[in-house]
Amino acid sequence: MTDVVTMRGQKLELEGRRPKVGDQAPDFTVIDVGLNEVVFSHLPARTFIISAAPSLDTPVCDAQTRRFSQEAGRLGGDVEILTISMDLPFAQKRWCGAAGVENLRVLSDHREASFGKAYGVLIKHLRLLARAVVIIDKERKIRYIQVVDEVTHEPDYEEALRALSQLRQV
Repeated sequence: MTDVVTMRGQKLELEGRRPKVGDQAPDFTVIDVGLNEVVFSHLPARTFIISAAPSLDTPVCDAQTRRFSQEAGRLGGDVEILTISMDLPFAQKRWCGAAGVENLRVLSDHREASFGKAYGVLIKHLRLLARAVVIIDKERKIRYIQVVDEVTHEPDYEEALRALSQLRQV
């Protein structure tokens, strides 16, 4: 399936197959800021919020990651937030240190674009991730997915947090 987002109105083609709510969460492999490989299926069972961003060094991605870091402090230990971008792990580590972000795990998809392809959010010709939020439950089922139509806009945090709240009430 080919999908499209825009950046300042310019259409950008996405690569990969976007899963739907209710689908089993596709596995992916990324790199953490310590250069360690992280395989999603190897992470402990819990609820995940995955926040995909093009680059942490841009204002909207900075705001998105800081917002989810603030939320992480309020969510408790049964929810883990993963922020994934195509930034190199060195840049991610530098950004986290400068921003004081410690409440979430920042991961890089730069090597294989494994996450981007598996979730249909890889911007084909730019090799960046489209802005997206995915919520995955403890059984690894997708319970919420938002791919932001315009890359320069922030995701709908309230809608994502509402979906998380409803999931936690089940």
